[in-house]
Amino acid sequence: MGLSKTTLVVLVTLQCLFSCAYLVAAQGSWALLNNNAGISSMHTAVTHMNTVIMLDRTNTGPSAIKLPNGRCRNQPVERISKVDCYVHSVMFNPGNNQVRPLYVYTDTWCSSGQFFDNGRMVQTRGDFEGNRKIRTLQPCGVGDNCDWIELGENLATGRWYSSNQLLPSDNNLYPFVYLLPNGDLFVFTNRNFVQLNWNSSKVVRGYPQILENPRNYPSAGSAVMLPLTWQTGFGFAQIMVCGGAAAGASNARNANAPASFSCGTIVASSGNPVWAMQNMPIRRVMGDMINLPTGDILIINGAQNGYQGWGKANNPALNPVNYNPVTKQFQIYAKTNIPRMYHSTANLLSDGRVLLAESNTHQFYTYNGQYPTDLRVEAFSPPYLGAGFNGVRPAIQGYPNRIKYKQVFVVNFAVGQRVGAVEGQRQMKLKTMLPTKAGNGWSVQVTAVPENTIAPPTYYLLFVVQNGIPSKGVWIKQNN
Repeated sequence: MGLSKTTLVVLVTLQCLFSCAYLVAAQGSWALLNNNAGISSMHTAVTHMNTVIMLDRTNTGPSAIKLPNGRCRNQPVERISKVDCYVHSVMFNPGNNQVRPLYVYTDTWCSSGQFFDNGRMVQTRGDFEGNRKIRTLQPCGVGDNCDWIELGENLATGRWYSSNQLLPSDNNLYPFVYLLPNGDLFVFTNRNFVQLNWNSSKVVRGYPQILENPRNYPSAGSAVMLPLTWQTGFGFAQIMVCGGAAAGASNARNANAPASFSCGTIVASSGNPVWAMQNMPIRRVMGDMINLPTGDILIINGAQNGYQGWGKANNPALNPVNYNPVTKQFQIYAKTNIPRMYHSTANLLSDGRVLLAESNTHQFYTYNGQYPTDLRVEAFSPPYLGAGFNGVRPAIQGYPNRIKYKQVFVVNFAVGQRVGAVEGQRQMKLKTMLPTKAGNGWSVQVTAVPENTIAPPTYYLLFVVQNGIPSKGVWIKQNN
């Protein structure tokens, strides 16, 4: 899974009025970026510097690369290698597809993390000696040497399989957790869902149980918040939960149990919420769900049988699936030939590609047998990145680096062929005015979200999208 992150995608969508012949109909494409990243990334996070933090656990024994300059980790309470000269975290550069070794001291197995308002990654907890630890990494540009820093202060309580969610006050709390527009948290484990007021630490209300199978570890479903819209005052919050292992699969230790086809969507902000159920075209456990620049959802990675754990699944789900929240339709995309099951990750890059990293279904790095440890990094290019659409692909030319809540700001962009009108859209769908000609390009006026319960202060990606064809994204800092 990817580390918890607040890379909410801002979109300015140019709608087609007359010529829609270029609408996307392909299945996307795959590219191998790095044949050996050195580690199997259990957690992956894209920074606002357009670099990628990759992090494995430390108790795997030797990885595929050593720490530089003869450095070793001397950790007397480590259970596998008390003197460990191997890398367990790297910084990946999508520009040249190379990695730089990072140094992590305590075990990060089944930890969690979150970017704070200044862009710093705060990574907490883990296993054994790492159970109460706090680690930070301030992202830096390519060529710099930022690295993990482990704080001397420990958390009051040790947790394993915990979650982190950025809150409006910049506090940080593997249950699934989403910040609702009213500032409360939507939390769920297995089939049970609650609304939690984090200020009072009280459960405000419960939600109906989702139908069919459980969805959390070791059942390993996936979830996403669908785009909020300015038309509803950013108050219509929908959570979509998909896949997972069959009920009882882990108790029966049945690695062949067919995973779930089902997806459930609930309006978490509704006074009378109910689950709307649909079936995906491919059953999936241990999948990832990604908000794309188009407002669609990409469902990727995982297996079609079994449950989460070492050697507990088979029949990899090689085809990504796209979900359109407006039409409520699924579409199968082109498949990869690299299985990505337990401890694999998926993240959106600023150029619109989806980065896929590693897979390890074994306790240690194991390079033989069925589903060996995989250290390869690849990228999936959704259909909107096809070269045939470059003539209608916008290119952002001007934008503010920082914005405040409710601020009206201007985005300048160029595009080879302009067709259609403009509407505001975002995974915060922002309010926009009609674009106007500005020199050799175009200018559009955009209104930022109204408050920090919609988008807490941190860095966000902004795209300009014309009829499903996005520009490259740029990072904007949302301030109070």
